Amino acid sequence: MALDKATIINLETREQIPVMFNPEEYSLDLGNTFAEIGIPGLQTSPIQYVRGNLRTLKMELFFDTYEQKVDVRTQTRRITSLLNKNATTQAPPILLFSWGSLQFKCVLESVGQNFTMFLRDGMPVRAKLSVNFKEFEPVEIEIERGLFIGPPTVRNVVEGDTLSKIAGELLGNPGDWRKIAEQNDIDDPFNLPPGQSLIIPTGRSNVRQ
Repeated sequence: MALDKATIINLETREQIPVMFNPEEYSLDLGNTFAEIGIPGLQTSPIQYVRGNLRTLKMELFFDTYEQKVDVRTQTRRITSLLNKNATTQAPPILLFSWGSLQFKCVLESVGQNFTMFLRDGMPVRAKLSVNFKEFEPVEIEIERGLFIGPPTVRNVVEGDTLSKIAGELLGNPGDWRKIAEQNDIDDPFNLPPGQSLIIPTGRSNVRQ
C-alpha cells in the first residue's frame, strides 16, 4: 500500500503543495502562559494562569533535484512563498498541513533554508528546510456600541504607569480607567506597584461609526 503523501494546502487559494519527501519525524510543542503577580515582601512571586498557547508543528523537509539537474529553489520557493502577505488581508495565508491522521490548521511561522549540494556552476540541487507551523485559531471580534469585543489581555505595570495612561494606550480613552480598576478590584487608582499584573477588559472607546 502506498504511503500517504504529506501535503500543504493553501486554504485561501486551494493550492496543494505536496512535499517532495515525507518528513522523517516532526515535533508538536504545547504550552501555557502564566503572569507573575508582584506582591511586596514575597521572595517568589505567585503566578496566575493566563491562557493556553497555540501549538507549534516543527519538522525538516528534504528536497533533491540532482537527477533532474534543475535548481532546487524552484521547489523550495513554493514553501517559502507561504510567508508572503496576501495583498487583501495583509497577512500570510491560512494553511492545512495534511498527512494521514494529522490535519493541522496553521500559518507558516518561519523557514530555515540549508543548501547542501551544488552543480559545477553553483546551482543548488539539494536542500533541507526547517519549518515551523503555528496553529491557527480564528478569534471572533465584534463591534458593539462602538466597542471592540474580544478576549481580555494582561498588562504588567511599569514605573510611571497610571490607570488613565494604560486605559488610553489599550482602550483608546484615558477616561476608561474605571473599567480597569473594577476588573482588578483596585481601590486606589494612584497606587500601582510596578510589576503588578492587570487584566485589561475588552473594548475600545475610539471606534468611529
